[in-house]
Amino acid sequence: MANTFKLKTKTGIGTSPTTVYTASTGSLSATIVVGLVCSNITASAVDTDVQIENDDGDNIYIVKDAPIPAKGSLEALGGGKIVLEADDIVKVTSSAASSVDVALSIMEITT
Repeated sequence: MANTFKLKTKTGIGTSPTTVYTASTGSLSATIVVGLVCSNITASAVDTDVQIENDDGDNIYIVKDAPIPAKGSLEALGGGKIVLEADDIVKVTSSAASSVDVALSIMEITT
């Protein structure tokens, strides 16, 4: 098995759920999310959702309506890690248009 660390980013996330990462199929056996930072790029506070959608119907929120102060940031995992399986999707939504940048640190495990 090979482990590959990667950084996935999205800028200007707004009020529609935006896909930050989709765990691919194929040789990928799992993805470990090791960090997820949401940064408010506006001069006003925003609320942010981070979700995981999966194909078994148990779509969940990692954080829901988490407040981020103006020009501030949120570490959504608080030091924890999350295992993603094939086709799991990480999505982020903000309460304001074009207001949040996201940095997602992952480790992809291939067979």
